[in-house]
Amino acid sequence: MDRLLPHLDPDKADRNALPLLIFAVTGMGGIGKTALAVEAAHRARSEGWFPGGTLFVDLRGYDDDPVTADQAVLALLDALGVRGQDLPPATERQYDAYRALLAGRKDRVLLILDNASDPSQYLPLLPGTDHHRVLITSRDRPDALPVRLIDLEALAPDDSVALVTRALHDTDERDERPGREPDAVRELADLCGHLPLALQIGAAMLRRRRHRSIASLVAEIKETGDPTTVLDNGSRGTDQYGRSLALRPVLETSYRRLPPDQARLLRLLALAPGAETGTEAVAALAHLDEGTVLSLLEDLTATHLVTPVRDGEGAASMVRWRLHDLVRAYGVDVVAGDVGLRQEGEAARERVLEFYRQWAYAANTRLRWLPGLVEPERFGDRGVALAWLDVERAGLVAAVGWAREERYANAAVRLALCLGEYFSWRRYFDDWITVAGTAREAACLAGNRLREAISSDHLGIALREAGRVEEAIKAHTHARDLYQDADNRRHEAIAWNNLGNALQEAGRVEEAIKALTHARDLSRDTDDRHHEAMAWSNLGVALWETGRVEEAIEALTHARDLYQDADDRYRKATVWNNLGNALRKAGRVEESVEAHAEALRGHEEFEDWYRAGQDLHNLAIAHEIAQRPADARAHYLQAAEAFTRANAPAKAAQAHARAARLA
Repeated sequence: MDRLLPHLDPDKADRNALPLLIFAVTGMGGIGKTALAVEAAHRARSEGWFPGGTLFVDLRGYDDDPVTADQAVLALLDALGVRGQDLPPATERQYDAYRALLAGRKDRVLLILDNASDPSQYLPLLPGTDHHRVLITSRDRPDALPVRLIDLEALAPDDSVALVTRALHDTDERDERPGREPDAVRELADLCGHLPLALQIGAAMLRRRRHRSIASLVAEIKETGDPTTVLDNGSRGTDQYGRSLALRPVLETSYRRLPPDQARLLRLLALAPGAETGTEAVAALAHLDEGTVLSLLEDLTATHLVTPVRDGEGAASMVRWRLHDLVRAYGVDVVAGDVGLRQEGEAARERVLEFYRQWAYAANTRLRWLPGLVEPERFGDRGVALAWLDVERAGLVAAVGWAREERYANAAVRLALCLGEYFSWRRYFDDWITVAGTAREAACLAGNRLREAISSDHLGIALREAGRVEEAIKAHTHARDLYQDADNRRHEAIAWNNLGNALQEAGRVEEAIKALTHARDLSRDTDDRHHEAMAWSNLGVALWETGRVEEAIEALTHARDLYQDADDRYRKATVWNNLGNALRKAGRVEESVEAHAEALRGHEEFEDWYRAGQDLHNLAIAHEIAQRPADARAHYLQAAEAFTRANAPAKAAQAHARAARLA
C-alpha cells in the first residue's frame, strides 16, 4: 500500500544538477499529504540523507487563522535554538538570522512546510542556499513556481481495503471482521471514496462499535445517502497530527476559499449526471462559453477539487472532468440548503438535459441516416456519432433518470427515445432496459400515451435481446394496445412487427406469423414501405423456421427488393443474411454463400460487427456443408473476431469452439 514517496536524495539531485530543490506534495484535503511528507522524512533520515535533521512547521493554511510566514520563522528559530534574548527584535533581522543559521550548517536539513494555502506563507521561509531541501504540502498546486510536484490521488481499491484492515488489526489483532466481511470492507472503501481521511474515520468508528458488523456501518451510510454525515457524526478525536477526524470541515474550508465564479461552477458540476462530464456539457450547465468554463475548470483543478480525465489517446483525445464522490456529495448538499442555489441548480439541470437531448437527437439521426435523406449537421459520419455517444453514455443514462422528477420528465423522456438505436448498435441492452423502463414510467405518469407506447415498444426490443422474452411480449402487447386506442395504425404496425419477433423468439411461431402478417398488411395500408419491408423480412424468417422454405425465400426476396428501392443498404444486408439461411435450408448452398457474402459487405460498410459476425458464422456453416473445412474454419475465426469487436463474448467463444473442431 506504499505510495510513491518524494525522492529527496540530495546526492542524486546534485549529481544530476537538478535545479529544483523544492518539492510540493499536493492533493485534496484528507488525501494524506502530511502523512506522506512525514513518512518521507523518516525514511530520508534513516538513509542518512539529512544529518542536520528535519524542521517541521504546520502552517494551518486552511484554518480560519492561518500561520503567517512571520509567525513561522519564530517557530523555526526556536527549533534552531534561537530564543529569548538571542532573538532579534525586528522581523527582517529574524529572517536574516534564520537564513544565516541554515547557510552555516554543513549538515543538510530537510524543511517541511505543511498545509500551506498561499505562497506568501512559505516563500519567505525558503533557505537562502541550495544546500538544504524543502518539502511543501498544499491543497493548491503552486503552478507559478519552479517546484517539483507530487500530486496525490485517492487510493486504489485494494489499498483502501488494506488500510481499513490494518487499522483494525493494529488495534486488536483478534478483530476478525475484515476476514469475515471482505465484501463489506470493500463497499465501505467505495463509500469513503478511497479517501484516506474518510477511511481513517470509518476505521475509528468500527473500533468504537467493535461488537457490530462492518455491514451495519455500510447500511447506515447507504441509508442516509451521505457518507460525510454518518462519518462526521460517528467520529471523535484527532489524528496523530492533532487534526480533527472530520470530513465536512475539510471540504468547507476548500469551498469557502474559492472565488464566487469557481464556487458556482463547482456547485453546478456536482449536479451533473454521470461521474465525468465533458467541457461542452459543463458549459451548458454553467450557461457560459467553453473558453471561460475551461479556464475555471483549470483553476478548480489547481485546487484539487476537480480532476481532469483524458479520454482516448493522441490528438483525438479529449479531457473530461470528474469530482471526487465526497466533493460531489458536499456540493449537492450546499445547493439543497439554499433556496436561491436550488433554483440556480434546477435551471442548470434543464440546460444540460436539453444539451444532451439535442446532441443525442443529432447522433441518432446520423445512425438512422440513409442516402436521399437530409445530411445531419452535427456529425459527419456514423463513427463520429457513435464515438460521442460512447463517451457520453454514462451521463446520458443518468440524465434519463431525471425523468422521475416532474420538472425534467418531458425532456428526459425525449432524450430516452433518441438512444434506442445506439443501444441496439452497441448491444448495451441493460442500459436500454433501464432507460426505456424509466421513460415509460415517466410518460405514463404524465399521461402522454404516445410516448408511453413508444417507450414500451423500445423496452420490449431491449428485453427480447436480453433474453427476457415473456416480458418483451407483455411490453409489445401494451404498446400495440395503446396505439390501437389512439387509432395510430402506422405505429400499431410497428408494434405488431416487434410483437411477432418476440413471439417467434418464445417459440410461438404460428402466432408470430399471424402478427407479422398483420404488421405487413397494416404497413402496406398506411403506405409505409420501410416497415412493410421489415415485416416481410421478419415474416420470411418465421416461415423458414416452420419449414415453409419456398414461401420464406419469396418473402425475403420481396423485402430485399423493397429495401433496394429505398436504397437502404444497411437493412438490405440483414435481409441478404436471412435469405442466405433460407437458401441453405433449401439446399441451394452456393447461392447461400453468395447471399451471405453480400450481407457481409453491407454490414462491414456500416461497421456493424455483430451482424458481420453473424454473416461470417453463416458463411462458415455453408462452407462446411459444401465440404470446404479450411474455408469454414477461416470464417469461424473471422466471426469470432467480429463478435469480440461487437462486445458479444459468448458468440465469439462459440465461433472459436467451432473453428477448433475443424482444426
